[in-house]
Amino acid sequence: MSRDIRRSMQFFDDRHTRRAVMSGIARSTLGVSLLSPWTRVLEAAPAAGGKTAKHVIYFYMGGAMSHIDTFDPKPDNSDVQGDVGTISTKTPGVFFGEHMKKLADLQDKIAVVRSMTTETADHGKGAYWLKTSYPVLNSIRHPSMGSWITSPSPVGLGKLNHDLPPFVLVGSNGNGHPGAGFLDPSLTPVPVADAAKGIENLELPSYLSEKAFKRRLDLADRIDTKFKQRYAGYQIESYNQMYKDAVRLMGSKDLEAFDLEKESADVKERYGSSSIGQGALLARRLVQSGVRFVEVNYGGWDMHNDVATSMETRGPALDRAVGSLIQDLDSSGLLQETLIVLTSEFGRSPGINQNAGRDHHPAAFSYLLAGAGIQGGAVYGKSDDRGHFVDEDPVGLTDFNSTITVACGLDPFKQHHAPNGRPFKIGGGGDPIYDILTVS
Repeated sequence: MSRDIRRSMQFFDDRHTRRAVMSGIARSTLGVSLLSPWTRVLEAAPAAGGKTAKHVIYFYMGGAMSHIDTFDPKPDNSDVQGDVGTISTKTPGVFFGEHMKKLADLQDKIAVVRSMTTETADHGKGAYWLKTSYPVLNSIRHPSMGSWITSPSPVGLGKLNHDLPPFVLVGSNGNGHPGAGFLDPSLTPVPVADAAKGIENLELPSYLSEKAFKRRLDLADRIDTKFKQRYAGYQIESYNQMYKDAVRLMGSKDLEAFDLEKESADVKERYGSSSIGQGALLARRLVQSGVRFVEVNYGGWDMHNDVATSMETRGPALDRAVGSLIQDLDSSGLLQETLIVLTSEFGRSPGINQNAGRDHHPAAFSYLLAGAGIQGGAVYGKSDDRGHFVDEDPVGLTDFNSTITVACGLDPFKQHHAPNGRPFKIGGGGDPIYDILTVS
C-alpha cells in the first residue's frame, strides 16, 4: 500500500463514510474526485494547483439567506420560485437566482454546496453553531473559526503581519460574536463596524503629545504592577499584549490597509457603496497587507415579508461585492492563496407565506466556497424538487467547517483541549467534503 493511500486511510474513523475515504484515496492516487452522477459537473474548471489557504475571507449573511432566490433556484417549479427569476451560470445546466449575474459568470471559480442542513431555526443559536462548530452550552464559550485559524502554530496558522491584527470583524461591533471563546483573549477579532471609516480613534487628540502619551502609558503600567504580579497568568499577559498591539498599530504604516480612500473612485464604484461592497473591498486590502482572517457581516436576510422586493436590493449588492472581490484576487494571483466563504445561519422556506416572504428553514440551504483549496465549477449535493429537504449528500455545519479546516492545511481530526480539559476539534470534527477540495 502506497504512503499516499495510508495517509488517506488514517483519516478514517467511525464518523467517516466509505465514500469520503475512497474519494480521498482517489484524489491522492489518481488526481480525481468521486462525484456522484447527480452532482458531477463535467465542465468544472481544472484544480487550482492544490495550494492551501493563507488567508480566509468569510462572508456571513445574517438573518438566513434564501437558497431558492440565490444559489439553488427551482426554475421548473413556479410555486416555489416565486417572483425572483433565474439565470444561467457559466457552467451549463447550473442556474442561480436572477440577481447573481456576476457570480453566475464566475461559477467556474466557485464551488456551490446545495445540501447544507442544520438542526435549529433560531438565529442566535444558529449563528453560534455555524461560527464555532458547536451548539450553545452554558458551561463554556467556544472559539469562532477565525480565532481557531489565527491561533499560533501548532493549533492554527498564526499571524502573518506583525503589526496588523490577525482577525478582523467587518460590519459588526463584535457584540454577540463568539470571539476567541476559551482560546487566548488576544485572538478576539478586532471589530470594524463601518468599513468606510476603518479603525477609529487611533489618532492622539490634539492636546496630547506623543511624549505625554508615552508618559501616561508608563504611569498606567506602574499602577498595574502589583495587580499583574498578584494575578499573573496567561489571561493577564494576553490582555497586556492586546494593549501593546494596539499601541504599536497606532504608529504603524500598515494602518493604511484600513483606509478605503486609498482606492480609486473606479474601484470603489465597482464594489458598490453598500456595506457589503465596502466590506469586501476592505477585506481585499487587509489580506493584501497580511491579515489572516477577515469576517464580513451583512445582515438583512430575514425576509418574512415581500422577499422579491427585498432581493432587489440585497441580491445585487452581494453579487457585485463578492464577484468583484473574486475577480480582483484572481487577477492579482491572491485567489490561489485566499479562501472565500459565503454562509448564513440557515435557509428560508421554499413556500411563499401570506406576506409574500419566506420563513425560517433549517432543513436545506446553500453555501459557497472559492479560491485556495477549492475545486472551481463544482456543485455538491442536491435538494429535492421543492428545495425543501436534502435529496443527496447532506452536509452539516461541522462537515462544512471541517472542509474549511482542510482547505487551510489544518488537521480537522486533531484534538485540542479547553482549559477545563474538554477535547475539541477545529471545525467540530465533521466529514470534510473532499469532492470539492483540491487538497487533502
